[in-house]
Amino acid sequence: MDENRAFRLRTIAFRPPEVYLCNLLTAACVLAAIFAGCAPQAETGARGTVSPASSAVENSAAAGPRFAQGGPDAEDYGASKRYPIGDRTMCLRGSVNLAFFVGCYSHLDQVYEGRLVRRATTPSPLARAASEPAVRYEYQGQSFTLNDYLARNPATGLLVARGDTILIERYQYARHDRHRLTSWSMAKTVTAMLIGIAIAEGRIRSIDDFAAVYVPTLADTEYGRTSLRHLLQMSSGVRFVEEYTGKDDVSRLTADTFRQVGSGGVEAVTPFNVRIAPPGTRFYYASVETQVLGLVLRSAVGRSLADYLQEKIWGPIGAEADATWLIDRSGQEAAYCCINAVLRDYARLGLLLAHDGNWRGRQIIPAAWIEEATRVHVGQPQPATGAYGYQVWILAGERRMFALRGIRGQTIFVDPASRLVMVHTAVRKQARDPGVPETNALWRSLVQQLGH
Repeated sequence: MDENRAFRLRTIAFRPPEVYLCNLLTAACVLAAIFAGCAPQAETGARGTVSPASSAVENSAAAGPRFAQGGPDAEDYGASKRYPIGDRTMCLRGSVNLAFFVGCYSHLDQVYEGRLVRRATTPSPLARAASEPAVRYEYQGQSFTLNDYLARNPATGLLVARGDTILIERYQYARHDRHRLTSWSMAKTVTAMLIGIAIAEGRIRSIDDFAAVYVPTLADTEYGRTSLRHLLQMSSGVRFVEEYTGKDDVSRLTADTFRQVGSGGVEAVTPFNVRIAPPGTRFYYASVETQVLGLVLRSAVGRSLADYLQEKIWGPIGAEADATWLIDRSGQEAAYCCINAVLRDYARLGLLLAHDGNWRGRQIIPAAWIEEATRVHVGQPQPATGAYGYQVWILAGERRMFALRGIRGQTIFVDPASRLVMVHTAVRKQARDPGVPETNALWRSLVQQLGH
């Protein structure tokens, strides 16, 4: 298969060691590696080149990333077996195979087929605070520290940055800063941002165009007769059940896209063709709507979503590591999920959004598009809880804040006022994240304490 189209990362020797010793010459560093973890050694990246673990972070004398071998319920997640990755039959089967979650969610592009999103030629440096700030948050009438949060929540990675400075960078379950952690539905916001770029370039004329204008094979379908605006807002009115039962519509969608059971492409979305409400009148979260947007985007720009992401966002923000985006059998990306990237590059993405699309003086995403995407529009139908923009969740309150969210605890929080972001990757046991209230409490405390 042509590398420019797709590749199978499982054929690349990218099985990093799970235990890291920073300096075998001194007993002190050995102890540090045992109890907290040292900076990981350089590894072979997706292109077969050596990628130093922290080469794109300035101030080497400052406090670096902190690594832990365990985490809450570590044995349930396969700690004694060194967090096995599993295969396609084991990786996504929920609590039945919880022991594979940590390994799978940090190697999803070895289990399934992905397309490379190449790192920048010159990574953009991120400074690092001299010491990690002391953070406390209130939850259910009690006061907790950041260490408490990590002891209570199965986060694989947690990074807080402000401006261009990393304040906190933590990893659990033997994950480290070279692991590509999966986005799940955080990718939906990326797809929406690429739509905004395509509009600015004149490749898409209007979000009030029907999807079939760009994908003629959808002409006789309900999604073909749905505007891009209503797809962005999850308000098409087309029936789609997304309850994560393993037998619902989203399970069929995953089978026909990145799981590569079906043929993919347009055929992955056409089975969902019953409209039960007029467009723009009802919110219903439906991953298939983002997949339709992905088909529109690919047709409009004439190239793969991964290549477009690399040229328009990943390269310009100076991503330090290769990312991947899972694809279906036709070569179409799963636009609703499944970007895989290192934690600091997710932070760069969040910082780009925190600066309203401007990266160190260069406007990458139109500021007007980000402002439009991250606010509630008059008359726009909304979910029963929370608020939704264009493929992005909007946080309650007078202060403008928003979040990219994925199942089982994947989140990038963004506060444009202070340029503060928090990246949170996790392996929650339930798809519908019961930890959202506590994670939100941590975020709001960070804004109060650091958002100035």
